[in-house]
Amino acid sequence: MTIPSSSVSKADDSAAKEPLKNDGLQGNKELANEPRSEANNLAPPVVRRSELTNKELVRRGGSDEVDAARRVFQKFPNSKQKFVYSFSEGDKSMCDLLGGKGSNLAEMTKIGIPVPFGFTITTEVCSYFSKNHDYPDGFAAQLEENLNLLEDKMEKKLGDKNNPLLVSVRSGAAVSMPGMMDTILNLGLNDETVQGLIKNTNNERFAYDCYRRFIQMFGDVVMGVDHDLFEEAIEKIKEDAGVKMDTKLGAGDLKKLVVIFKKIVKDKAGKDFPNSPLEQLKLAIEAVFNSWDNERARTYRRINAISGLKGTAVNIQSMVFGNMGDDSGTGVAFTRNPSTGENKFYGEFLINAQGEDVVAGIRTPSPIAELENVNKTVYEQLLDVRDLLEKHYKDMQDLEFTIEKGKLFLLQTRNGKRTGVAAINIAYDLYKEGLLTKNEALLKIDPKQLTQLLHPQIKKSAQRNVVAKGLPASPGAACGKVVFTADDATEWATEKNEKVILVRKETSPDDIQGMHIAQGILTSRGGMTSHAAVVCRGMGKCCVAGCTDIIVNVSAKKIIIDELVRSRLISELKESDCVERSICFSMKIESLLSDK
Repeated sequence: MTIPSSSVSKADDSAAKEPLKNDGLQGNKELANEPRSEANNLAPPVVRRSELTNKELVRRGGSDEVDAARRVFQKFPNSKQKFVYSFSEGDKSMCDLLGGKGSNLAEMTKIGIPVPFGFTITTEVCSYFSKNHDYPDGFAAQLEENLNLLEDKMEKKLGDKNNPLLVSVRSGAAVSMPGMMDTILNLGLNDETVQGLIKNTNNERFAYDCYRRFIQMFGDVVMGVDHDLFEEAIEKIKEDAGVKMDTKLGAGDLKKLVVIFKKIVKDKAGKDFPNSPLEQLKLAIEAVFNSWDNERARTYRRINAISGLKGTAVNIQSMVFGNMGDDSGTGVAFTRNPSTGENKFYGEFLINAQGEDVVAGIRTPSPIAELENVNKTVYEQLLDVRDLLEKHYKDMQDLEFTIEKGKLFLLQTRNGKRTGVAAINIAYDLYKEGLLTKNEALLKIDPKQLTQLLHPQIKKSAQRNVVAKGLPASPGAACGKVVFTADDATEWATEKNEKVILVRKETSPDDIQGMHIAQGILTSRGGMTSHAAVVCRGMGKCCVAGCTDIIVNVSAKKIIIDELVRSRLISELKESDCVERSICFSMKIESLLSDK
């Protein structure tokens, strides 16, 4: 029996009390051989799913889920072809098969960097699924085998109400496509496993924070529920609770959100939120595969002339949690400045948050240097990781990390997107440092990026009427009419031949076409490593992010600064109003090209 591909669902993951045994920069290679402590010996034994009886399956999910579990994990005949690789099996040379994310997770595991354990489903499975809407023979058996291995290493079990394993499900193509495909965190949570998470962590607020995040992400990515509906519900709960930040909501508030979110899913998707973790996992994998051919991914590949790829890999990884309190956090960093190329650690972090919070730009994070004041030990470990990764890959790296209860974990590394100016400076510096030969350094520079050196900038002598300030996320200058949606940007630029500035609270992958066609991007939220910042730097496009001086009212299509409306309704803008009612914004960077 093949895994059915007609239904639609999503995945969730949960926190493990000690998701990894290693500390500091020690890798996971010896995790399986670690002696069990007396406390661990008291933990219930991990039972392989193939050994579970019908009675046990019923206990873990109810009789209505036995058939679903059988469908998802029905073994096919053995296949000589390998479709699933654990992180201990791959390396960076397997990028085409494991995707950039999967091959680099395997490589970091290999060189001893602390990576939460997991496995990668190959790009070949995505290619087969896209053509056949089904899975190749032998895939299900390999998926089950690797899930069993993950459960054994973590000493937790997906769907166990007393000791649940939670996982993340992430995409990863051979070529980096920031934010273009789908991610699901905290997969494995339901009304029963959340109680096990509370029991194991003694932290009710944390458990329900994970649960509401999972429903929101799964509802959006897998079940097609508008993300803004969840955000509106969060804003209403915060208003009722009299708080401004999500982190100030209590356990009771988050429990209410879980109920509200489930109702939103039921009302908008026409079906209940899936309760079975096995079904969640199946549907999450399918959602990631399907995201390879979604509109934003196709647009990104077209804009960046990416072709010839098989599809995306899927990375299933044990969760680590940055939202467990003030001793936890998450961040994104670059080993060098991606705007200027300066050899200085560059990035941002958030305390008590999960990774998507930084990338999505929903909260404005703190500069990475301030982490030293929060946790000096972790900061120094991160600097060691920075040095090790850059020397190993011989290129500037873009990395994601999580701190769980004071322990550092790496979730990703990849060659970082950079501006044309940065590409020249980084290549030159790596050559001078002896990491690259002259020819290797030259090949690090994309000829297309050199045109960015000719992009407009505002003269230093020009008179400025500054109405608001934000973060210089991507250098340059831009002028155009204000638009508030990607669709409006496309319409005004293509049908009316107008230059436009796309103004958003924060950008998302769905905005890619509008970002590509706009002269520049302005966001009221987010930071230097937000989606808007990373994508604009890759495009060589001007971007001001985290401009908290402005209030963006998308529904009314206006920007408010100090209670003054600076732009009227788009429908009222006329061609003659261009100068008067346009936004002109720029950023200053301290260095462009040096004497190098």
